[in-house]
Amino acid sequence: MKQLLSTNDPTAIAFAQALLQGEGIDCFELDVNMSILEGSIGIFPRRLMVADGDYDRARKTLSDNGIDPDG
Repeated sequence: MKQLLSTNDPTAIAFAQALLQGEGIDCFELDVNMSILEGSIGIFPRRLMVADGDYDRARKTLSDNGIDPDG
């Protein structure tokens, strides 16, 4: 698995997941439960992971829709 996106913005993660699902690309969100430890103030970024074989296509999908995977 490769990290595709890292952000503190939960709406960006949700949008990225919807785009990837629309393209048939499976993704997995890491660090979701960190908000419990941080008190829900959003200081720890969430990471969106994809399979190695889907990485290039997933990156292009995000870029084509205005999400900068490089952050």
